[in-house]
Amino acid sequence: MIRVTRLNGDEFALNPDLIEKVEGHPDTVAFLVDGTKYVVRESVAEVLQEIREYRAGILALSYEMDRGAYRPHVPEQQVGDSSVVPFPTREER
Repeated sequence: MIRVTRLNGDEFALNPDLIEKVEGHPDTVAFLVDGTKYVVRESVAEVLQEIREYRAGILALSYEMDRGAYRPHVPEQQVGDSSVVPFPTREER
């Protein structure tokens, strides 16, 4: 998810995989594949940069997971919680 800002200042998260196009006229509008439109404060270039960083982060994380270097961050209150299951490394599979 990427973070964008409504014109009134409220921040929200948007799934970049659902964005069909982004236009600036003069406000930036993100059009989703289902026809939903969001007017945001960020410029078209900023939205595109957020999408690139989001996708690069996914690739970097998958690379770490594939190499066995990924160590999930578990907040202190969840340590020992049986609902938290770490992703197995390649060697554990």
